[in-house]
Amino acid sequence: MSVLEDGLDEFCEQALAAHGCPSVSVAVAQGQELVFARAYGLADVAAGRAATPETAYGLASITKAFTAVAVCLAADRGLLDLDAPVPGSHPWATVPTPRQLMQHRGGFPAYYDFHYGDEPSPIDPAAYLRQVRPPGSDFEYSNLGYGQLGELLEQVSGQSLRTHLRKHVAEPLGLTSFELGDVHPGPAPVARRYTPDGRTYPDCRSSHLAAGSGWATAGDIALFARRSAGLLRPATAAAVLDGPAITDRLDYGLGRIVQREGGSVISSHGGGMGGVSTMMIDLPDRELSFAVLANSTDKSARNAVVRHLMDAVAPEFDSGHLQPVTERARDFTLAPGGWAGRIETPDGEIPLRLDVLTDRQVRVALADLPPVTVPAAASHRWDARLAADLQLPTVDARLNSPSFGLELRTDGDGLTGFAIAYKDGDREGLLGPYLVHPCRLLPAG
Repeated sequence: MSVLEDGLDEFCEQALAAHGCPSVSVAVAQGQELVFARAYGLADVAAGRAATPETAYGLASITKAFTAVAVCLAADRGLLDLDAPVPGSHPWATVPTPRQLMQHRGGFPAYYDFHYGDEPSPIDPAAYLRQVRPPGSDFEYSNLGYGQLGELLEQVSGQSLRTHLRKHVAEPLGLTSFELGDVHPGPAPVARRYTPDGRTYPDCRSSHLAAGSGWATAGDIALFARRSAGLLRPATAAAVLDGPAITDRLDYGLGRIVQREGGSVISSHGGGMGGVSTMMIDLPDRELSFAVLANSTDKSARNAVVRHLMDAVAPEFDSGHLQPVTERARDFTLAPGGWAGRIETPDGEIPLRLDVLTDRQVRVALADLPPVTVPAAASHRWDARLAADLQLPTVDARLNSPSFGLELRTDGDGLTGFAIAYKDGDREGLLGPYLVHPCRLLPAG
């Protein structure tokens, strides 16, 4: 394959240098076999340890593809029904199905609770596991939904999720490096994780293992992309690549982002978290798959390598695969006026006031904090989107979510949507929790 022979080594080295990324591991599978595996840069900068094809990387959300295959396989074995409500006692008005959860249409909001240290998360994910829309309606990328799938697999199999994924997915596919957990158990060499400015991440923990806590080599990810359909019945394997649209050119199936172009198919899943940027791509019509794994939060080096590969073998590749969860901008048309209401949080209701000014400016008053004026925007889903340097005054948000965002749409005579507490990047500090809270505002004088 010419793309592997004509300058890939030089390109990867240049991409690492240009974007300040410690290392990247690249692998290609053709048919059912690995045909290329090479790593560049340092897996551990302080120790001077080089990355190799045997180095395991954190996968972040590529883990979702493993969880989805395991759920589909359990359905093929008769352990669950993809289109029946998730069994058990749940507080939701309408219980989602496994298919809806795999497609990020279970009705749950975005969420993560990254924290550092040996103790369990101080944040209770159950406080945020609330439906904000009916199941089967809008796409909302949600680790909470995949957390529910992990619990379902443990329930129907009687095994821990780590044991289940290794026994029923990794081992049958010959993936010797795959692991699941907050910390890689060894003994394989592991790529240390780094902030964009080169600081080392400590061990990172979360409550959503099924959504983002996998580890593997690039070679095993390329093989998973090629071989995993063979675990499933043909109809189930086809369903993995079938799902509602999330953009003009991309669908989200069962743990896969899918592009259909000119009769061909491209499926993918990427991942990103503190010190991790990854991408898995499968071209089933060409019997080719690719894995690109990097150990920096900044996705720039990963993206450059992926584009270099795809420009050579699949020029129709939509760059949306690299960042599928985006808001398409439109004109801000919310009329000037005042709005007041409450944010629902685990600590109780918090007052919020918005004054829409002219020139897309909005004044935000949160609780008893001094008001701030910030620019606002609109998207295909929201009539008003904004970010402000405000601290949501809840116990959970004060841990490491110092930024404040709002996403609102008109709803009758009011505005409804979400107030979000989050950490805006990790060029200072480390990534923190992303916490979504429903809110509603009514006209105010």
